[in-house]
Amino acid sequence: MLVRNGWLLTMDPDGTELPAGDVLIEDGVITTVGQDLAAPAGTEVLDATGMLVLPGLVDTHRHTWQTPVRHLGAQWSLPDYLRELLFGSGRRFRPEDVYAGTLLGALTALDAGITTVVDWSHIQLSPAHSDASVAALRDAGVRAVFAHCGPIGAEPPAEAGPHPADLRRVRTELLADDQALVTAAMGARGPDFTGIETTAADFGLARELGIPITAHVASGPAGPHQRGIRAMADAGLLGPDLTVVHATGASAEDLKMLADHGCTVSISPQIELTMPRLGSRVVLRELLAAGIRPGLSVDSEAAAAGDLFTQMRFALAAHRAATPDGEPPLPAADVLRMATVDGARTAGLADRVGSIEPGKAADLALLRTDSVGLAPLRAAADAVVLAAHPGMVDTVLVAGRVVKRGGRLCADTARARALATATAEHVLGG
Repeated sequence: MLVRNGWLLTMDPDGTELPAGDVLIEDGVITTVGQDLAAPAGTEVLDATGMLVLPGLVDTHRHTWQTPVRHLGAQWSLPDYLRELLFGSGRRFRPEDVYAGTLLGALTALDAGITTVVDWSHIQLSPAHSDASVAALRDAGVRAVFAHCGPIGAEPPAEAGPHPADLRRVRTELLADDQALVTAAMGARGPDFTGIETTAADFGLARELGIPITAHVASGPAGPHQRGIRAMADAGLLGPDLTVVHATGASAEDLKMLADHGCTVSISPQIELTMPRLGSRVVLRELLAAGIRPGLSVDSEAAAAGDLFTQMRFALAAHRAATPDGEPPLPAADVLRMATVDGARTAGLADRVGSIEPGKAADLALLRTDSVGLAPLRAAADAVVLAAHPGMVDTVLVAGRVVKRGGRLCADTARARALATATAEHVLGG
């Protein structure tokens, strides 16, 4: 395929921007980026005239299975979320409900130009639940890192033992190919939800299996089981294979420890600012000061929008609100990097996605520039951050395959909605 004559925001290390550029794709991989490229015989030409061409966006932490209960937690605090969803209706999710939620959530991501999702799946009540999660991700056609986690219980999980053994089966039988569209990770309960000994056992299993680790660590030194990041550092658990989610309670010293060990961080700006008891704080300014460029995430559609345009705007606003007079404001284009190349690094896929460069997967999002909300276009990256929304996403490619064309998903969306509706009726009681 040749993507012809689009306004390219490559997000490459040089920040290359081509107002009239082409992208040549072979076998799902970008081979050439330039202008006036020749189309080899038999090449499909995708006319991108009047469109912005971006790398597919990367969501670094999304509880995709929760999509059927979307928007019900708009007023929830963190304890409400834990009680009502994780310890409540979530326990009623059958494998078919996990499939329905994950399918609709993944399609929602694709519709919004998100081509890669770290699917933080803490609903593995049985091996069948795991199989359903993976099947839904594959059926949706999204690139995904399946972060397997057993259910987080209301009781102190220190007594629950290490990570469920089902992860070993998932890794060796379902997701053994690290180059496939869906790959494996551990969604570790982490020291906010269990003792440090169990955390160490979990991390040890992930490292034995050779998969990345992602863990919620929001509480800082006041957590119920531990002393947050410091506890992991003291136990020798920090490393470049670890993504810390939220970090809203982290101190400057905590963040320096993460940076010194090469850890990555995923932030969820909308939920972090609007969900009481999660911190009401986005540590973006502190992360950048520590030398950590975080990835962005939706977190849960129970209490947040399902697109990264919203998260970019919340992130930018949070940073600007925390910036003292006289200090230069964070450029909007830097936030777009967090949703693309920085997100790819956070997801452990920096060699594969996040920028439009030869050798990278052809994961692309094309936005219409003739929208009344974008025209006339001058500062392209700023326009995306300040004004873009899923309705402007015209075309989406994952590994060179078109999954959205002409503003419509190439999927059976009616089926996905019907399955999720049936799940909502089951888990919420009609």
